[in-house]
Amino acid sequence: MSETRRKLTTIFCADVQDYTRLMGADEEGTLASLKRCREAMGRLIESHGGRVINTWGDGLIADFPSVVEAVRAAVDTQNELAGFNARRPADGRMLFRIGINLGDVIVEGDDIYGDGVNIAARLQASAAAGGIVISSTVYDQVRNKVAVGFEFLGPLMVKNVDEGVPSYAVKIGDARDETPPAERSGPARPQPQPAVMAAAISEARPAPRGSRLYGVLAVIAAVLICINLLSWQGIFWARFPVLALAVVAALAWNRDQTLFNRKITSLAIVALGIAGINLFTWTGQFWAMWPILGIAAVMGVRWSMRR
Repeated sequence: MSETRRKLTTIFCADVQDYTRLMGADEEGTLASLKRCREAMGRLIESHGGRVINTWGDGLIADFPSVVEAVRAAVDTQNELAGFNARRPADGRMLFRIGINLGDVIVEGDDIYGDGVNIAARLQASAAAGGIVISSTVYDQVRNKVAVGFEFLGPLMVKNVDEGVPSYAVKIGDARDETPPAERSGPARPQPQPAVMAAAISEARPAPRGSRLYGVLAVIAAVLICINLLSWQGIFWARFPVLALAVVAALAWNRDQTLFNRKITSLAIVALGIAGINLFTWTGQFWAMWPILGIAAVMGVRWSMRR
């Protein structure tokens, strides 16, 4: 039997808005989108020091030792998913709701239980589509440490919790903090509507830089090829810098893509670059198979250890 203990942790809960409707319209497409979004979310959670505890249906729960990193992971997730949804039709977008709470929980094996988890789940359920709602315990820790704004939503009633839990909506793209409830006069402000939150997320995501970078790299490659041809001495030396530019372009693309695991894809790009060098310097021996084999082994290990 697993040992039971308690710990203070930051609980991160997420689910998909209108998941039942999306499944009814396109089961296979919705499952494929859910897998892509969940992989991106898991990667961002891990990069911020968090741990995915469990997934079920369209839901996900994770915990973080750092409150600040949990909120940063949520903001990064919503920004990245906003880019994914921008390429989809309005009625097929997969918008996640995220709730974050700092609380004392019961730990049994890899799972966590208790009111701290229930509060995070209730915060998630109250979030707007594409939005983030945090408890006051989280707000107190991050209000001056994360470059986002906050809107006080008032007390949130949670089952088995006698008093309402003060909650805040994270205003992505607006770093101005709202006045704390103790300093306010008048009623609590209503929860932001989904359309407003989605617009804030869209504005917060930086404009894509890939197309400009690709254009610059293409111009440089064309100039090098022209120089090579105009000074032709029987050797096409431009193939090496052009290959290097192609690798840079591929790595830049990989930085922004969400279809595949980025670390594994970057290893594959490096392997292709090595193979290209081997072919351009061909002497009858495919020596690139050895470093490619090593890279393939690393890729296999990463794939087997993926979440």
